[in-house]
Amino acid sequence: MVINEKIEKALAVLPDKPGVYLMHDITGRIIYVGKAKNLHNRVHSYFRASGRHSAKVAAMTSHVDDIETIMTDSEIEALILECNLIKKYRPRYNIMLRDDKTYPYLKITLQDEFPRMYITRHVTRDGARYYGPYPDVGALRSTMRLLRSLFPVRQCRNMNVDRPCLQYHIKRCLAPCTGKVSKAEYDGQVQAICLVMDGKTQELRRFLKEKMQEAAENLEFEKAARYRDQLKDLVRLDENQKAVLEGGEMDVVGYAADAYTVCLQIFFVRGGKLVGRKDFMMLNEGDDERDVVSAFLKQYYSKDDVFVPKEILLPELPEAADQELFTQWLSRRAEHKVSLLAPRRGDKAKLLQLACDNAHKLIEEKVRKGKLQMESDEEAAEDLQHAIGAEKPLARMDCFDISHNQGSETVASMVVFRYGAPSKKDYRHYKLLSTEGKPDDFKSMQEVVYRRYKDYEDLPDLIIIDGGKGQLSSSLKVIRGLGIDVQVIGLAKREEEIFLEGRSDSILLEKTSPALHVIQHIRDEAHRFAITYHRKRLRKHNLVSILDQIGGIGPKRRQALWKAFASLDAMRNASEEELASVDGMTAPLARRLYEFLHGDVVKKTDMLATK
Repeated sequence: MVINEKIEKALAVLPDKPGVYLMHDITGRIIYVGKAKNLHNRVHSYFRASGRHSAKVAAMTSHVDDIETIMTDSEIEALILECNLIKKYRPRYNIMLRDDKTYPYLKITLQDEFPRMYITRHVTRDGARYYGPYPDVGALRSTMRLLRSLFPVRQCRNMNVDRPCLQYHIKRCLAPCTGKVSKAEYDGQVQAICLVMDGKTQELRRFLKEKMQEAAENLEFEKAARYRDQLKDLVRLDENQKAVLEGGEMDVVGYAADAYTVCLQIFFVRGGKLVGRKDFMMLNEGDDERDVVSAFLKQYYSKDDVFVPKEILLPELPEAADQELFTQWLSRRAEHKVSLLAPRRGDKAKLLQLACDNAHKLIEEKVRKGKLQMESDEEAAEDLQHAIGAEKPLARMDCFDISHNQGSETVASMVVFRYGAPSKKDYRHYKLLSTEGKPDDFKSMQEVVYRRYKDYEDLPDLIIIDGGKGQLSSSLKVIRGLGIDVQVIGLAKREEEIFLEGRSDSILLEKTSPALHVIQHIRDEAHRFAITYHRKRLRKHNLVSILDQIGGIGPKRRQALWKAFASLDAMRNASEEELASVDGMTAPLARRLYEFLHGDVVKKTDMLATK
């Protein structure tokens, strides 16, 4: 094994303390992050005789150019830091979980004074409570409808109203917006929903039965009938949930693998009932099952929005030292004791086997349907690099697209992919001014690339222009004129042709090529992002007056102008003095309005740009 001077210097000063090590390749990119109880011993082990290393470790160490270490006070602090760094850098040689699908959650907005519940696919730390994920959105909607009939909490977003809506009159809402229910009574309804979703229906059943009997004894028969109906519906809801254990709050992690793929299937058991599941797919790179399970624990349970149950059933436990470390870390996160178990007999072992069987079935189903993605994002980017003859890895790709409506509201989008995966925080959109009113995709593309790169230092490795030879040629004039030496390609939509600089013929990629998949993905993202912004601009344009575009004219002045002049033509035919005589107008503002109404397109665009 070849060890360069930088690695030798790093190995020479490694401390005998816990911490995290980061391995960099020759470009400076972090390709692996690991933790160690003893940094000196752990990092040195990678650079001893390679005969005992797996093929993956041997490949990784062959790409290491430098090593960085961060010392911590304890091994558990090293574990927490490792989780955060893996999440941030997504290193190439770390085992990375990939969601096979985004499943919906039931959200209850406990942070609101009068909470509501609805279905969402986005989980954030906002004080709300999330239940799920649920693989069957139809079943989730059915459950939510039943819960709303049981406990009529509000459905509307806006509570600033004068009278109750139809939902109140059909007994589907308690109308907290108009004070028809006390906060204590409303909170009781929300708490009951949480009890149902937590699987604690026995406690709620007893409560409803007591309330029904109490109402009957007080001769409040309508109220007693409502409690009776709620109790019946609750029994029906309880029967729909599959009971798998007596009591119990746990996550059950099933594992399956074939020659190409690894699948992890998680069953969520709450109150002894199976309430949801989630699965992860990843490329099989020969990692040991125990290593995959350990990577799962670190990455999945380090997320802020993930609930940590009292028990986690695993097909294989981490190594003894790591097992104790994980238990301490998870217990600290959950604020209650967490146990890691690998049952081999009994009901828990049967449930674990069921999760593993489901993981196997999922792989078989994906292969049968031909939908299993065998390549990683990075491998797809590498395939594209070879296809277009790029000299260095495509660590960052920028793609541009134009959208307009017959020249109206012309906008552009730029999306960014890093190592073959979308980097949405880097997305940008632009309102274009040079072609307003007269469609010209070539000129529009020149404007957006100029605005993007004229003062931009963090250049990409590849620029993709959504269009054929014409768009590519016009863009290259600007990019090369700025002195930027980055490869630029054009992508024609009809035949998925790729046009290269200086070549008259195009490249056609194989239909099954990973390179084609990644370039289609980035093109579709650019198109989606441009269309979304264009539609937003059109909606805004349709909702506002032309006067709103002129600085200094607010709602009161606009209203006075429309009152004084019956139409825009009448306003255009008025003199500066007549405009200035309108209530609230001033001479300078009247001159600005007059110049705007009588100026050409370029002049109007300049005025709006300097507003």
